[in-house]
Amino acid sequence: MLDAVILSDLHLGSGNSQAKRVCEFLERIVGGDLLPARLILNGDVFDSIDFRRLGKNHWKVLSLLRKLSDQIEIVWLAGNHDGSAEIISHLLGVVVEEEYILDSGGQQILIFHGHVFDEFIQSYPWMTWIADQLYRVLQLVDRTHRFAKMAKHGSKTFLRSASKIAAGAVELARRRGCSAVCCGHTHAAVAMTDQPIPYFNSGCWTELPCSYLTVEEGRVRLHEFAPVEVPIGEAVGV
Repeated sequence: MLDAVILSDLHLGSGNSQAKRVCEFLERIVGGDLLPARLILNGDVFDSIDFRRLGKNHWKVLSLLRKLSDQIEIVWLAGNHDGSAEIISHLLGVVVEEEYILDSGGQQILIFHGHVFDEFIQSYPWMTWIADQLYRVLQLVDRTHRFAKMAKHGSKTFLRSASKIAAGAVELARRRGCSAVCCGHTHAAVAMTDQPIPYFNSGCWTELPCSYLTVEEGRVRLHEFAPVEVPIGEAVGV
């Protein structure tokens, strides 16, 4: 059994949330094809707390999470889009925390969303919003998300922000006495293992391929989710 599965940045309620893929992933846990002791939702499960924006598959994700909360431990870590922790706790019956330290195989692994180290969104909220809208337009134009990812990874601002988040996360893990750290927020799946304190990012479920982390006996691994029947060119799941 896995010690944990870590997902981040589902952004339920947004037009580019791959909610159908999230449902398939969660159903694998419910059905026993994937066996974690706990599911860690590392921030931005919602795009905003506006339930009018949730489509059929978005509600199904919440229903599956509620069902799973009776089977395994669910840890919900606050992201910058999630809104009131009280609303989320009431909705799913889970406690929302700022960070979590996972004990796995004698190793202490720090897990938190990562937005606290994103200076750009705090200093330039309007520019962040405009860039986010342009990114979503690129995703709608190209269903493979190749151009959106190229634009993001070609942005010096994004690269600087992602680098600062990774550096801040590693330093926080060092101060906490942890051997590794896992974040979300950047939407860029990363496994930086060639350093004293490895840094991992679980990526997102708003662009393809969707990704997640597993933790087993102190080892963190990055995975791409492979849906069974949903083709890459299909419209985003709402």
